[in-house]
Parts: sequence; structure tokens; C-alpha cells
Amino acid sequence: MRTTTDLTLQHDQTAVDALAEASGLPKQRIKDAMAKGACWWTYKGKQVRLRKAKREVKAGTRLQLFYDDAVLARKPEAAELLEDRGRYSVWFKPHGLLAQGSQWGDHCSLLRWAEVELKRDCFLVHRLDGDAAGLMLIAHDARAAGALSQLFSGRTMTKVYQARVAGLLEATDRLIDAPVDDKPALSHVTTLSLDESGPTSLLQVTIETGRKHQIRRHLAGLGHAIVGDRLYGQPAPVPLQLLAVHLAFDCPLSRRRVSFDLPQRLNDLTPGQ
Repeated sequence: MRTTTDLTLQHDQTAVDALAEASGLPKQRIKDAMAKGACWWTYKGKQVRLRKAKREVKAGTRLQLFYDDAVLARKPEAAELLEDRGRYSVWFKPHGLLAQGSQWGDHCSLLRWAEVELKRDCFLVHRLDGDAAGLMLIAHDARAAGALSQLFSGRTMTKVYQARVAGLLEATDRLIDAPVDDKPALSHVTTLSLDESGPTSLLQVTIETGRKHQIRRHLAGLGHAIVGDRLYGQPAPVPLQLLAVHLAFDCPLSRRRVSFDLPQRLNDLTPGQ
């Protein structure tokens, strides 16, 4: 069941009562949807999520409920806090966990996971494909978020990935200069190991730009799609074999060079089937 409820209150009322009357949905389902980030209201001139079902809402307030059984039934994979640096933190995002939520909910997103875990404000600094896994930064104040985001947009962030691809590919710092969606996109590829039984290749990929699906599209363009890539390759009985394994940058907050590596225990790149 997928439905949208959009109403403006005619009189003061609790949010759950107003939404139940307008949608016909049971209150318990609405409470669950609200807790998972599927309800929005206009607060101080901004559209934000409303999670408190018994919040007293004033007449004239607009409420929106984006209810989707399939989305709400999903169970989030467990993210792991790797380092807490105060104004930002470093996380392991598992395969399938989104970077941030949508209007239909955010309980399966790293951003929400971090908010619940740390009980602090959380701001998205960059994105990582939902099908991929690996290192992500989360900021904890707006100024930190802006400063760290600039590192990604300004191409001063070192970003290294590992990918297991179909077929045998031998490369040493091979440059892939191929536009993605008509925008410049640069990737550097080096082979780490070959598995002839697959056959598959384990690659290290360093990117200078951060276009959507850049690594996936660049490797598929070479004829070596990432194992488990349903969009640009073939389905496989393993998740997308793409991991963000290293981040390094001159921190604008501490004024020091910092680097983070994915612990080997979290590296799950397996031979292709």
C-alpha cells in the first residue's frame, strides 16, 4: 500500500488524530510511520519531519504523510561508529543502508542511524551509493558540514575504493577519463589481485570527481562491471562489490592532516560467482 495524505488543519489537533481522520489508516500504523520519518510539517517556515504522534498542531498547519508499506517494513542494516571527532564522526555504512532518507522515511539511512546513536545533530557531508559500503563522514554542526563538504566539491579529499569486477583486468594507475552525464569524470585504476577461478579482479580505484555511479559506469565501460552490479552488469548472490576504504584530507577544523582506513574485518569483497 502506497498513499499520500496532504492536509491543512482546520482546528488545533494532535498530529496522529488529524492524520488518522484524513487517511483512514489505523493510528498505530501512523505512529510507526511518523517515528520512521514519513510525516512532514511546516515548522518555522521550513518543511521538516514530524516524529511525535501526539504533538499538538495548530490550525492552519500543513501536514503530509507519505505512507508506503514496503518502505516502512524494511529493517536497516547496522552501521558502525569508527571514530567520533566531536564536530564530525566517521562511520562504516553497510551495503543497502542509504546515506539519507527520502520523503517516505529515513529509518534505513546512515544519517538517521547516527542521530539516534549519538543523540546529536547530524548533517550529511557526502554521499555513498546505497548499494555500496564503506567509510562515510557525518558532521555535527552546520559550519563543520559546510567546511567538510567543500573538501569533496573542491576535489581536495583523497577517496580510495576497492572493487571486485568480472573478468581479468590488469592495470597500473590506469586513467579513465570518461564524462558521466556530460560532466567530467576521472578515475584511476590499479589491479590488486586476480582470481582466475571466477574469473574476477580486485581493483583499487581512486577518483578525482564524484559523479553519480562514476566507478560503476567507468568499470562497466571497460567491459569489467562490478560483481553484483544489477544496473551496469549482472546480478550476483553477493552485494555490490564496491567499498570506500580510505579517506584523507587536510582537516579545516583541526588544521591537521587526517586519514581514515576501513578496518580489514569490514572488508567483505568476495570472489564473484
